[in-house]
Amino acid sequence: MTKSLKEIVLATNNRHKLKELSDIFGKDIKLLSLNETGFNKDIIEDGNTFIENSIKKCRTVYDFVQNPVIADDSGLCVEALGNAPGIYSARYGGNTLNDKERYLYLLKNLKGEKNLNASFVCALVLMINPNRYYIVQEEKKGIITFEPKGENGFGYDPVFFLPEYKKTVAELQDSQKNRISHRGKACRMMKKIINEISLL
Repeated sequence: MTKSLKEIVLATNNRHKLKELSDIFGKDIKLLSLNETGFNKDIIEDGNTFIENSIKKCRTVYDFVQNPVIADDSGLCVEALGNAPGIYSARYGGNTLNDKERYLYLLKNLKGEKNLNASFVCALVLMINPNRYYIVQEEKKGIITFEPKGENGFGYDPVFFLPEYKKTVAELQDSQKNRISHRGKACRMMKKIINEISLL
């Protein structure tokens, strides 16, 4: 390896996501937030898939920073809702809702449904330059619960129940969540890629 990727721009200003990915990647790889680069444009996520949205974030940020960029697009896919909210998870029910209002809106739409199977999905894209991309997509399966529990995590974590742990994701400690989550699995796979590739 002629040169390692020790500093990568993470295409987000979401502090929860920055902390989560930084914890998973560890001290060997420093992730910079968009605020640290001076990037302040709105990126319109108009792709049809998590991967398309991640690629668009990478391209837009790379054009500004001209350095390696990693982008994540994640969401909740619920079988009974035709895999909605999916790529619209962060704005499901409208842009004005907070996390709690959003998952309550989800539960309202699931009222009466018997199939509560769901998956958290994470698409992670690393852009070295315009001709070099690495793409990873992972998921974590669970069940939607109508009894929100837990204070950890964010988003839909309080209503995403893991039968094997008898807990919601929001009841897990950060270290435990990072070991088993969709984002944790995708990040570990991407970290292996980063450790193996070189910049030529």
